[in-house]
Amino acid sequence: MTFGFASSSAASLSTSASAASASRLLEPAEWASAGIPLLRDPREVVSGLHARHRPRPSMAVVAVLDPEERLCASASFTRRPAPADGWMFRNALLAQLRRVIPHDLRRRTPVRTAVLLYCREGDAHWTEEDGAWMWGLRDACTLHGLRCGAYITLTHDGWQVLGEGRGGRRPNADSAPESFALSEAPPLAPRTGGPVSEVLRRAAAR
Repeated sequence: MTFGFASSSAASLSTSASAASASRLLEPAEWASAGIPLLRDPREVVSGLHARHRPRPSMAVVAVLDPEERLCASASFTRRPAPADGWMFRNALLAQLRRVIPHDLRRRTPVRTAVLLYCREGDAHWTEEDGAWMWGLRDACTLHGLRCGAYITLTHDGWQVLGEGRGGRRPNADSAPESFALSEAPPLAPRTGGPVSEVLRRAAAR
């Protein structure tokens, strides 16, 4: 009886974990109704990030744009081979954001916007993995004081801004970087000296 009860408990915990993971994703309709700001020139943003980071399948690129859509900072990392989970994606994105740019939590209204470019196999149609990335991006932006921006997939067929229906064939997961990149915002002017200035200097240099 005791052994059977333990087995049942393990199965219940596994089911609960799966249910929790499934809840940490956003469906396309939820994403479309979330008021995500539209990119003025998505192809320029995609081409700039592609030229800078040269993403390949399983690589994510998170970038922070100023109100003029100029690049403030960006970072790329490879997705770990584990089940898609929005909470894990959130933590990975937040760690990258904290590494490359100071937070904006003191502002009443977010000024800068974070966008995510994810290079993966398959076609441009939404998947549960995309939903988990969307959930993770939205949550990471909230915790870092940023506006949640576009989620873009990059596949062998091209790029697609999910929830907007805008996309193109180039760049794609196989293409060479194009000759132009995202324009960059002017260096940030640090208000104080010491470690804070060093953090700002590094963020502006990226």
